[in-house]
Amino acid sequence: MDVSPEHLVEQARERFELQDYYGAIHLLEEVGASGRAFADAHHLLGLSYSLVGRHEQALAQLDRAVALNPRYVEALIHRAIVLNELGRGEEADAAFRRASEIGGEPRLGFPAHVAAKLANQHAALGDAYFEAGGLAQAIEQYQAALALGPAFHDLRYKLGRILLQAGRALDAREHFEIIVRARPSYLDAAAMFGLACYLAGDGLAARAVWEELRERRPEDPRIEAYLALLDRTDVSAPPAPPAPLAAPAGTPSGAEPPPAPPAVKRGGGREQKP
Repeated sequence: MDVSPEHLVEQARERFELQDYYGAIHLLEEVGASGRAFADAHHLLGLSYSLVGRHEQALAQLDRAVALNPRYVEALIHRAIVLNELGRGEEADAAFRRASEIGGEPRLGFPAHVAAKLANQHAALGDAYFEAGGLAQAIEQYQAALALGPAFHDLRYKLGRILLQAGRALDAREHFEIIVRARPSYLDAAAMFGLACYLAGDGLAARAVWEELRERRPEDPRIEAYLALLDRTDVSAPPAPPAPLAAPAGTPSGAEPPPAPPAVKRGGGREQKP
């Protein structure tokens, strides 16, 4: 069974909380080998490496986390700590200053760290509404979360999927497009962008997205399924929206799970998030 990177990261978080850092490293290295790691995965891997004394590898992973999300305050702070451990004091000071600058920038009148906490609380409430069947209320909570953390693309991905399930393909398309522009390597979001285009009635855009994805991820049977569906449904109904999401336990913190393709089942799990 194909286990999603989000699910592996959640397992790694569990190992990390139990102070099984080598167990977390093993899972996170598997995510990295898949080519689908996101900023949170690199951050957690860097932190795990640092806690077992592998500082050079820790720095490489934290650098990748910051490259994916330059405003990732926690990754900047931990990067500064690792630089200090390596005796690179001036670089450590610069990283601390950058983290402090970002952490002090207000969002909707709140300091950034407070806004991030409130965004995750809105997302957690959105999950609760979603689990109870309240799609409209879940969407409102995720929209509030994104107003506080517009760069939290894991939350934006979750909102896009909920919008598709609510039949709002045009709105979902807008959110997936934002993610794809900001994070071109987030291929699961690109696949959903194509699906949103198709469900919104733009088959040409969907084909362009999926054909590009086929070149970048030729081993993914979902993409071939989507393209085959396009070829034979010019006058028939569009594909079904993605399978219902399973509400995650706790506050979102990483990228969202990839959707199930039409007629091709794939493994589930969480992003979660932002």
